[in-house]
Amino acid sequence: MIAQFFELKVNFINSNVHFSLIGCGRIGHRHAELISQFGELAAVCDVIQDRAEEIAHRYNVPAYTKCEEMFASHPETDVVVVCTPNGLHAVHTVAALKAGFHVLCEKPMAIHVHDCGEMINTADKMNKRLFIVKQNRFNPPVVAVKKTLDEGRLGKIYSIQLNCFWNRDEAYYSNSWKGTKDLDGGTLFTQFSHFIDLMYWMIGDVKKVHAILHNYHHQGIIEFEDTGVATLEFENGVIGTLNYSVNSFEKNMEGSLTIFGEKGTVKIGGQYLNELEYQEIKDYEITGLPPGNPPNNYGHYVGSMSNHDKVYQNVIDVLQNGASVATSGFEGMKTVEIIEKIYRRRD
Repeated sequence: MIAQFFELKVNFINSNVHFSLIGCGRIGHRHAELISQFGELAAVCDVIQDRAEEIAHRYNVPAYTKCEEMFASHPETDVVVVCTPNGLHAVHTVAALKAGFHVLCEKPMAIHVHDCGEMINTADKMNKRLFIVKQNRFNPPVVAVKKTLDEGRLGKIYSIQLNCFWNRDEAYYSNSWKGTKDLDGGTLFTQFSHFIDLMYWMIGDVKKVHAILHNYHHQGIIEFEDTGVATLEFENGVIGTLNYSVNSFEKNMEGSLTIFGEKGTVKIGGQYLNELEYQEIKDYEITGLPPGNPPNNYGHYVGSMSNHDKVYQNVIDVLQNGASVATSGFEGMKTVEIIEKIYRRRD
């Protein structure tokens, strides 16, 4: 199961799937690079013309500043990739779906559950696929621990601990939509939605939440918290704790997930959930993990693991071979729902 994610790449390079891209910031560049490897880039769009033209020039495709014009001019597009600010994901996804295209939407799916529902309903109405980027599901230790859980090797699960300790300095938020309530949404949406997704994917839905959130180091810089602690009770009785901060001094420190079960304890750690740091499982050992991809490097800061190639492999496999969607709109919505619960149950 683990190895299969690393064997698909050869089969899908140079597919005839056509992609158009909305949003030409840092992550948009990453998507354009992968599209050039796995399919065909038809066109790009950004409200800042220079950004759109930079990618357009590099890949010799047309640039637009209005997505409606791009949609109308490129009916050959199969999938529209949405890499705009968080608060615009729903608007651009719904517009692309209504124009008759499948959509691959970057994380988080949206910053309100209601918007997620509109995205899902529009995809169903238009009979189009909605893919959500959750690339950390493909980290080798994450794949291995998920398989171990699915096989019941840890027995009854008692509790889960999630730690997210990164650094985001003032320069990260300068002259950016990041840090704003309307377009960013909150630290859990932009920095740590991948981690929340993995907690949901492995343990299930959350029933009760209590949270304490504060802004210690980013007063006047961001419009929400930079630090939070939450306790969670899952529908299946598992209890969880979430500790997160973007105040780790100078650099990212840790992204870790620890699961305590009746027959075993495991910890996925490292800075980006990229290392199997600890395991003690009755009559079983996780072995043979392949090395993971490096994290996304954006110059003055580093983000989550760069497994977007696995995301594109899945998109193409779904469209050409009828495979299952790796992360559905419903799963993307559950992450947003959990984050909203944390923000509503704050002190």
